Amino acid sequence: MPLERKDILDMESLSVEEIQLILDTADSMKEISERPIKKVPVLRGKTVILFFYEPSTRTRTSFDIAAKRLSADSLSLSGDMSSLVKGETLLDTARNLEAMHPDVVVLRHRFSGAPHYLAKRLKASVINAGDGTHAHPSQALLDMLTVRRRKGTLEGLKVAIIGDIAHSRVARSNCAGFTKMGATVTLAGPPTMIPKGAETLGATVAPTVEDAITGADVVMMLRIQKERLKPFSMSSEREYARFFGLDRRRLALARPDALVMHPGPINRGVEIASEVADGPQSIILEQVTNGVAVRMALLYLVLGGSRNADPD
Repeated sequence: MPLERKDILDMESLSVEEIQLILDTADSMKEISERPIKKVPVLRGKTVILFFYEPSTRTRTSFDIAAKRLSADSLSLSGDMSSLVKGETLLDTARNLEAMHPDVVVLRHRFSGAPHYLAKRLKASVINAGDGTHAHPSQALLDMLTVRRRKGTLEGLKVAIIGDIAHSRVARSNCAGFTKMGATVTLAGPPTMIPKGAETLGATVAPTVEDAITGADVVMMLRIQKERLKPFSMSSEREYARFFGLDRRRLALARPDALVMHPGPINRGVEIASEVADGPQSIILEQVTNGVAVRMALLYLVLGGSRNADPD
């Protein structure tokens, strides 16, 4: 079964069947990264441009590794090293890049909607690597894959997402993805970091962090996005850790086999204690590992690969 779409822009536009296809394909791709020679020729001759207008470590590196493991040629650009700093528009930059005939543009941008804008205007496939506070579909997909590999299913799970919900594209994409696959999502955090109309994300908003975590199968902590915060959104990091951080005491409210997640980068001692981040229930590094597999699957599928094809 091929993926019948050119672009990956958000979780809302993906059907349950498409999500299942991506996760199943990523499962099969994961084995490639465990081989002595971590490369297959399925995207030989294809070109992937990684255009990151915002800083990134995990997403950018894993897309780059994913492209190389599938034998595609990848080129990385950043906003401060492109002609955007000279006044060129995003569209003109993209048109000039497309004149070089790339096959995929992976875009991270500080403005919500930028990948959608380009996808309507470019022949190349566009994969959203995070746009403003709107969406981060590949992060949600790798989170879902990581939980599914541990729990066997996503259906019926209780997922708690804690922290800076208002500025989190990860929270929005995970709400859409997990609920589509049959999980329930509960949000909690400081009132100044809970967006108006949060219930429209398909989740419920708990009055306290403790209420959200109680009985949870998955506890996902979010980074405080200081670069997006308005003044007086929080008093201090110390106060935040006291009332909203995840420590052993709060984690004990979740199910005994609950999984602890974080999209990174972690502010240790603020949203999550080191004893929890490095503890036996943490699957944070598994998220990073599975991120490569998911991004391999996305590149493969948007370029015409199918679930039943032999990746060798």
